[in-house]
Amino acid sequence: MLTEEPLHPYRMQRLIKERGKDEVINVTQRASLYQTIQRLEREGLITPQKTVRDDKRPERTVYEITEKGRDIALDWMRAILSTLTREYPEFPAAISFLPLLTPDDVASQLELRAKAIESELCRIDNALQEAQAVPRLFLLEMEYLRALHAAELSWVNSVVGDLRAQRITWTEEWLKQIAAKFSIDPKFDQD
Repeated sequence: MLTEEPLHPYRMQRLIKERGKDEVINVTQRASLYQTIQRLEREGLITPQKTVRDDKRPERTVYEITEKGRDIALDWMRAILSTLTREYPEFPAAISFLPLLTPDDVASQLELRAKAIESELCRIDNALQEAQAVPRLFLLEMEYLRALHAAELSWVNSVVGDLRAQRITWTEEWLKQIAAKFSIDPKFDQD
């Protein structure tokens, strides 16, 4: 946002929300935003331009981006857009531990998730519908989130179907057999 014009952190937070960027940028904790601002300033990527005081509000420092900051931001954008990186969201981690629950419990929890995803898809669809006059360029992150949620919903529903039809199932005894079959030789663990 500082590439557009100098701003104070509160205005940055407001613009992020007004523009719907809070869908992909977590600004719920103002303290986190201020910590980020401090780090950017320490690293010479932004610099204070002036301090302003409006009406009865406290003083606010207006920041501007430095040339170094602009260069690093553009390099970061190019790297993020072009490079696939490993991310570690919680949901796949939970999936890796499904056997801790029973198949019926997993199916029930995933059905609840499917309903939540459907609700989120409706919310995104409504937001996109309301923003029809906005050029697509400014809605691409919402389109991306919608595509991710739609793909996840399809996958969740297929797993629920397989759990309910018992095409995916497990018991404690079966899990022990699989663990024994695929465990690494215990001699290697003694070192």
